[in-house]
Amino acid sequence: MLLALEKYIDHTILKPDANIEDIKSTLDQAKKYNFIAVCINLAYVKLAKDYLKNTNINIVTVIDFPLGAGSQEIKGLEAEQAINDGADEIDLVIDIGAIKSKNYAKAQKDIELVVSKAQGRIVKVIIETDLLTKEEIIESCKIVANAGADFVKTSTGFVKNGVGATVENVKLMKETVKSFGLTVKASGGIKTKDQALAMIEAGADRIGTSSGVDIINS
Repeated sequence: MLLALEKYIDHTILKPDANIEDIKSTLDQAKKYNFIAVCINLAYVKLAKDYLKNTNINIVTVIDFPLGAGSQEIKGLEAEQAINDGADEIDLVIDIGAIKSKNYAKAQKDIELVVSKAQGRIVKVIIETDLLTKEEIIESCKIVANAGADFVKTSTGFVKNGVGATVENVKLMKETVKSFGLTVKASGGIKTKDQALAMIEAGADRIGTSSGVDIINS
């Protein structure tokens, strides 16, 4: 059976030099291909809310992106603004430094705060697999689950020389979180249909990519 790939794709534009016409073009593509969601920076959530009215396309925005090194208070304020502006889903970068320092309680509290501010909206947590060991990936997945988030996500796509999502890491993440009822978003470096299908087969429930149109049309 053929997969409806558009229902897996968070059509993404997060590059810092994106201008307003780039954003509108991405939103137009989302409407044309009926992607499940668009993923945009916080500054454009209000625009997207108006642009995508009368559609079923979810608006995803990113919090503490791409470093995950902001204060807990600022993460909470960003989440509040995201919801007030009309975001349907939040993708939060985990405190990577806290994970590397084994300060797991700090990382979990940040996520718990954002989950509470999200008021029932979907929260995905980016753990940045390129920067973690296998053991840290497993620990991060457990923290995300215990904090009450909905998804664990591989990557921001902003790590220099990073590979982004891999089949191996998606499988590991899925195996770790499935007993908690969480799902997995594969993101970072996914540019082809074959890559997207491999991630889905490995256990991904969402695909974050700026190449959604190419994937659908290939």
